[in-house]
Amino acid sequence: MTITNFIKSGLAAAAMVMSMASAGQAGYQTMTLLGNTSPPIGAYQFCKEIPEDCKNAAGDQGPMVLTESNWKTILQVNYDANTTFTPMTDKEIYGVEERWAYPQTAADCEDYVLEKRKNLIKAGFSPSDLLVTVVLQPTGDGHAVLTVRTDRGDFVLDNMRNKVMLWADTEYTYLKRQSVDDPAQWVKIQDGRAVAVGSIK
Repeated sequence: MTITNFIKSGLAAAAMVMSMASAGQAGYQTMTLLGNTSPPIGAYQFCKEIPEDCKNAAGDQGPMVLTESNWKTILQVNYDANTTFTPMTDKEIYGVEERWAYPQTAADCEDYVLEKRKNLIKAGFSPSDLLVTVVLQPTGDGHAVLTVRTDRGDFVLDNMRNKVMLWADTEYTYLKRQSVDDPAQWVKIQDGRAVAVGSIK
């Protein structure tokens, strides 16, 4: 699929999501947050090394209004990062188990996330709407994705897929993410989808 066709299909999907959200049909659109929690060690070290990239001078202005234009930008930034860098582990790239950094030619999951966040901020998105998020894969392995807060729900940019999805439509278990007020602080996520689905008769 060409990038043009990919963007077109993504815009069609967005129109469906928007209509569902307007009608109140898309459950669990926005993550439920609990109290503060500790940041991942890689995030802590990244903020020590590049403190200017762990600030939100503008503060939280509320979720961004999702439009066709900024949705197209989201899809483009996700696709570009996913197809530019070679997926490798931190051990393979840096020789250590955990390091968060902007990628050069290869990237671990959190490096993809940092690159996408940086490029969306350059495109005019607010840092408070671009939140690094830690999840568990169905295998139990840890993973990082970028959550984009919108008035239509929380969407996830993932290096494992080019499709941008509502968080609740993914297969992950959500653990914690950056605070909207301070990127150096983290908050716990209450992922209640399994309980809710199991209660449906």
